[in-house]
Amino acid sequence: MNYPYVLTGIFIMALVTYIPRMLPLAVFRKKIENPFIQSFLAYVPYAVLSAMTFPAILSSTASGWSAAAGLVAAILLAYKGKGLLTVAIGATAVVFLVEQGMVLAGIG
Repeated sequence: MNYPYVLTGIFIMALVTYIPRMLPLAVFRKKIENPFIQSFLAYVPYAVLSAMTFPAILSSTASGWSAAAGLVAAILLAYKGKGLLTVAIGATAVVFLVEQGMVLAGIG
């Protein structure tokens, strides 16, 4: 095993992980007062999480139809104020039922 190569890789990955966490603390010493920037930064985690999970939602099932049905079910349950566990189980149940219906109908 090439230890210098592995250690260099670990060091570079640690540096790449550390810089985005340290940079805002070093650059922004004062509290951010601008309401536009505050609201923008408040929505960044939701936007990033959506960008990471949305493609996986549509490609994680056997069919795009069952994925879309599960997504719609999850959105409706979340809109009605249901908890995370209820939304997850409901969306999973809808995907299961749609895929079983497709198998029985000979579509999938």
